[in-house]
Amino acid sequence: MDELVRQAQAEGQLNTTTLLPHWANYGGLMDGFSKKYGIKVVNDNPDGSSQQEIDDIKRLKGQPGAPDVLDLGDSFAQSAAAQGLLAPYRTTGYDQIPAAQKDHQARWYNSYGGYVSIGCDAHRVKTCPNSFAELFDPQYKGMIAFTGEPTSAASAFAAVYAVALANGGSFDDIQPGIDFFARLNEAGNFSHANSDLTAITTGKTPISIEWDFLNLQHVDQLRPAGVDWRVSIPFDGSFSQYYAQAVNKDAPHPAAARLWEEYLASPEGQNLRLVDFARPVLMDAMAKNGTLDTALAAKLPTVEGTPAFPKESQVAKAQTVVKNNWPTAVPK
Repeated sequence: MDELVRQAQAEGQLNTTTLLPHWANYGGLMDGFSKKYGIKVVNDNPDGSSQQEIDDIKRLKGQPGAPDVLDLGDSFAQSAAAQGLLAPYRTTGYDQIPAAQKDHQARWYNSYGGYVSIGCDAHRVKTCPNSFAELFDPQYKGMIAFTGEPTSAASAFAAVYAVALANGGSFDDIQPGIDFFARLNEAGNFSHANSDLTAITTGKTPISIEWDFLNLQHVDQLRPAGVDWRVSIPFDGSFSQYYAQAVNKDAPHPAAARLWEEYLASPEGQNLRLVDFARPVLMDAMAKNGTLDTALAAKLPTVEGTPAFPKESQVAKAQTVVKNNWPTAVPK
């Protein structure tokens, strides 16, 4: 570690991409890393998607501004690994990460995650939905939205997976989720507007299907604007997914990239995830060894059962089905 720190400080910079400061407390993590090691963090395209990250490391290969590290939904991490874009690196805590949440070659490994949830503005919506089945209610005409599209954004892709599980689908069959949103679109309840704080505040997207750690943040973020934001985790399609970290194989700052991964996997980095309601991948291990911030962990919503995760082959198949079928099934 001492040698890694020395080399990273000699490089002096870390290039990140698509890291929103309020997303899983990346603002606190970037500030913490920079202050701890004296390394400048340059964050490009904070509003970008997982697919754009992959496109960027291809487009900027060999350039000093290329991303050093990536934050990707699992399906996109697996795709990037299959394309030979990622450098294997085992962090100090790699062995403690559950087997289903990491690549066996250490090309990617999960850092944090959450559950698909439904956020709702109780001032604009008479009765907020608690399940996916309720979304067909005529009172929700034009109200329901994602953040991004499932063909390029991991959160929207996960929402389709969750709905598939609630409608007779499985990890091997995501099509029922696409069919559900096709019907919702035909009914006029689904909106292709991008759901963000501005869209919610103005009433453009009063119902948002998003990760619980983002919807839960919105409760306090939207209160000053007079929005009464309620959050529920649908009981008919509980689906959890985590976001993976990876090092660009052609990172312009390779030591800083690896030091960043160590920081994210450290107790300090993992506990900082909890500040914004994201569930650290090492949460169980930290609870056992006494490094978990139990006060922050207690603020997470209770979810029944142990989350299950699709295999790489299942995710790859589902991703292909969504890319091929979503644009025609759910046209804008």
